[in-house]
Amino acid sequence: MTALYRKLGIIREGKEPADRRVPLTPEQCRDVHFRYPNVDLVVQRSPVRAFTDLEYEAAGVKLVDDLDDRDLILGVKEVPLEMLMPGKSYLFFSHTIKEQPHNRKLLHAVLERKITLIDHELLTNTSGERVLAFGYWAGVVGAYNAFRAWQLTHGGPSLKPAHACHDLEELEHHLHAFPLPKDLRIVMSGGGRVGKGAMGVLERAGVERVKPKEFLENSFAKPVYTTLGSADLYEREDGAPFDKAAFHHDPNGHRSRFLPYARRAQLYLACHFWDPRGPKILSADDLRDPLLTLDTIADISCDVGGPIDSTVRSTTIAAPFLGYDRASGKETEVGAANSITVMAVDNLPCELPRDASEAFGLDLMERVLPHLLLDDDEGMIDRATIARGGELTERFNYLEEYASA
Repeated sequence: MTALYRKLGIIREGKEPADRRVPLTPEQCRDVHFRYPNVDLVVQRSPVRAFTDLEYEAAGVKLVDDLDDRDLILGVKEVPLEMLMPGKSYLFFSHTIKEQPHNRKLLHAVLERKITLIDHELLTNTSGERVLAFGYWAGVVGAYNAFRAWQLTHGGPSLKPAHACHDLEELEHHLHAFPLPKDLRIVMSGGGRVGKGAMGVLERAGVERVKPKEFLENSFAKPVYTTLGSADLYEREDGAPFDKAAFHHDPNGHRSRFLPYARRAQLYLACHFWDPRGPKILSADDLRDPLLTLDTIADISCDVGGPIDSTVRSTTIAAPFLGYDRASGKETEVGAANSITVMAVDNLPCELPRDASEAFGLDLMERVLPHLLLDDDEGMIDRATIARGGELTERFNYLEEYASA
């Protein structure tokens, strides 16, 4: 299938609170012009982007006030209903495929206005692996915020918020100056994109990685962390050997093995993917355990009502921390007696928008634009298209009732 998109526009992000990320940086827009001279790319003016209008102008990118003449409009977050133009094609994170209630009206408007909707989240290679994601940067900022939460609970010099840092280089400057307790023990779950971002921060901060067995059995005179995979986190209820492939196919009949780590660690970074069919990792009963040493949890995955019962709600960039009362299982003041400090920001990559955008845009340039602008022989764009001309594609027909309600 030959792609038809020749007039592209980058939309001004309209969702509140403002998202400062961009799908393509000024330099990447300039590269698009060089690589695809027949493609006309413009950028809608915006006062909130991490990359200013002046930076786009300096890169030779045309700035416009509206995108009425564009074939394809690129963004990051959900486009507000009042900004959705009938008959256009859009590429952004729609957060509709799991029938999220807050975006029901968005999908309804897409169909009603005969819009073609392509979703970043659904762009995959021939092996079914996602080619675009901000997960790595969620891990970076989440791990940094975990140290901020630790400092808030235990005292000491405060860390500058990530969103107040110009970029990753400044964040790392503050991180290197942060004094870590020699007996700090950190446990982490998940080793994907999010986990890799978090691990990079821990290692740059001087925290040494140890194996799970060593973490449980040994004493250390230096800060250490361990990373738990599914075989470390879960076991079969019937006592049979753990089978990773079977667990990921169907996690029913399993239980958590996390409590021994919560009795050794002070800080927990949750970076895992959680299947709603699976068992909890830390239940309210676990969190009441008298032997618990855990007092700070950074739920980077942020599954409210999910595997960690202390995540009673998501938090915000402006107010990233909450207190969890271990006895009652309810929210309390940060630092209150018998409480755990919880970080559960659900849009962490927004705190380092320049770095996150640059990495995302590079993948968009290298792995997606050839399919959009040349040929989609592999069907990447087709697989990621939720609606075409106002009609749900066959793969997403299950969303019909959700969108029409």
